[in-house]
Amino acid sequence: QVQLVESGGGSVQPGGSLRLSCIASGFIFSNYMMTWYRQAPGKEREFVAGITSVGENTNYADTVKGRFTIYRDNAKNTVYLEMNSQKPEDTAVYYCRVIYGSRAHWGQGTQVTVSS
Repeated sequence: QVQLVESGGGSVQPGGSLRLSCIASGFIFSNYMMTWYRQAPGKEREFVAGITSVGENTNYADTVKGRFTIYRDNAKNTVYLEMNSQKPEDTAVYYCRVIYGSRAHWGQGTQVTVSS
């Protein structure tokens, strides 16, 4: 079955950096677009970044453009989210997602807290 396992979250001061990882299994990773979402307390889950199957195209939410970078290593079945110049409003649980078998599959999420 499809499994997505995120890691790399933690606490960071404003202006700091973190790199999130999502290891995938249960499907042919290199055939699928991968995306990162986040959900802040009291808010709906929102799109953060996406990357096509072999990494040729990426797209970002306006709120993270220029600060976050999504990339993938298909040999390791892993997608990453490099987060720089972080702001308190980046505080959220971050999830990776894949659409497989006509439905969305999510990981368990990893908490990111940006605070001084």
